[in-house]
Amino acid sequence: MAQDIGIDLGTANVLVSVTGKGVVLNEPSVVAIDTKTNKVLAVGKEAYEMVGRTPGNIKAIRPLKDGVISDFDVTEAMLNYFIKKLSVKGMVSKPKVMICAPTNITNIERKAIIEAAQKSVGGEVFLEEEPKVAAIGAGMDIFEPTGSMVIDIGGGTSDIAVVSLGDIVASKSLKLAGDVMNQDIVDYMKRTHNIVIGEHTAEKIKKTIGTAKADPNDIKEIEVRGRDAVSGMPISVNINSTEIADAIHTSVQMIINAAKSVLETIPPELAADIIDRGVMLTGGGSMLNNIDVVISDALTVPVMVSEDPLENVAKGASSLLEHIDTEKKPKKSFSLFGRNN
Repeated sequence: MAQDIGIDLGTANVLVSVTGKGVVLNEPSVVAIDTKTNKVLAVGKEAYEMVGRTPGNIKAIRPLKDGVISDFDVTEAMLNYFIKKLSVKGMVSKPKVMICAPTNITNIERKAIIEAAQKSVGGEVFLEEEPKVAAIGAGMDIFEPTGSMVIDIGGGTSDIAVVSLGDIVASKSLKLAGDVMNQDIVDYMKRTHNIVIGEHTAEKIKKTIGTAKADPNDIKEIEVRGRDAVSGMPISVNINSTEIADAIHTSVQMIINAAKSVLETIPPELAADIIDRGVMLTGGGSMLNNIDVVISDALTVPVMVSEDPLENVAKGASSLLEHIDTEKKPKKSFSLFGRNN
């Protein structure tokens, strides 16, 4: 029999969760292609290692941009590779698939995601809103008549939502998340230190010393190597965590402003619930040091980071599939905004 799967089709990473097994795959959303033959040379981790290091005829492509498909054929090839790797297709049945997307995508973008998943897997495909699924994966009971707020900071988008009775009451999706913060660091290094660095280096800086709020008692430093913007020669400089906090400050503030705008639109009863229950942070961006502190200070409510922020969406997707299979919850509770039979 086929194994039902939940897919977090992210801009930075693809995560796949199999019902009953949990997350079984977590790889970068990158495909390396030979531009002369259009042949796929590598997918996932192997392709990610090629970014910025390929010869002219090999191109490392991110087929997803801002949480949606920008290159359909490459996305399909990537999903085919991952599904084949997992061997979830059965001899006599096809897996059900729950796939997640940002809250503000268009009908055309929804259709593209469903079509790509169906071509790769072949079974019934459900499409669900990402912050809602992330909240379930983080262990929140969104089917209660109380308000729950989740901020899902991914690679391409930050999705903010208040959920009650199994549906989204208010939400906002920003095309601003981890990738933009990486670019903030790249721009800061060139502007302040006259050093040109790539995406890999910026990501490493963010993970190593990145922080949303610098702690004067715990300043971290890292040596950064790159190309001199003036001479073009290789150079290295030392930077610290205070500089990174300054570099990404505007992006963090935009996420906070979006969260405020969502809170301003909800009924006062739900706002009271959020004061009691707090805000849940999920997604890779929530692992940025002190981001929970900064958001909590700005919103004046408790903020916590989920236990497995990178895996919440994939886990939540497979959890929803279990509910659909066993009909523990009515299907209408899921408010599926895309489905292909």
